[in-house]
Amino acid sequence: MTKPLSSPRVQRNRKAATQSILDAARAIMREEGVAALSMQGLARRMDMRAPSLYNYFNSKAEIYDTLFRLGFAMFDAHIKELMKTSTGLRDDLRINIEGYMSFALENPDLYQLCFERPVPGFVPSKESLALSFGILNQSYQRANQFKKQLNTKLTGQQIVDTVIAIAHGLTAMHLANEPHLPIGQGRFGSLIPVVLSILEQAMPLKGES
Repeated sequence: MTKPLSSPRVQRNRKAATQSILDAARAIMREEGVAALSMQGLARRMDMRAPSLYNYFNSKAEIYDTLFRLGFAMFDAHIKELMKTSTGLRDDLRINIEGYMSFALENPDLYQLCFERPVPGFVPSKESLALSFGILNQSYQRANQFKKQLNTKLTGQQIVDTVIAIAHGLTAMHLANEPHLPIGQGRFGSLIPVVLSILEQAMPLKGES
């Protein structure tokens, strides 16, 4: 009796092959640059013929899109895990900025794909954009909740966007100049306490002198 194509064994094998392709794609992106990915190069890395890749992904764009979703899912989980240690609003700011940088240091390929535009012509799918904006909207909602604790005229969205801009700027400069150094070291990694102090002065807690 012929086994159905959707048998658990076939599904497991397909899932494992798909994961291997994504792992190989990420390795190429880390070694050669995010935009350097090609189906031919990926096939060589996998020791398979390029047409065989199309049994798993319709195009290179679909691989990028899958990794885009993976990146945002991993980033969201990374920040949420770090936030479990938060002691309050001030700590939230530190964790978000440090978490942004630590995610980039641990996953430079996904960081660039998700937060920069390194691939000419690549546009994430509606589903992928919905995931990324959903995560962003959660941050806006959280900021609107704690905004009442701050003496500021900024909206919750402006607060989040300001923190994102600062975190991205520090992270991009750190990766461009001293990616081998951990958070807290180097010209830009060591500036996190400085920018936190500036934010605290610009957005003091109500009741602070």
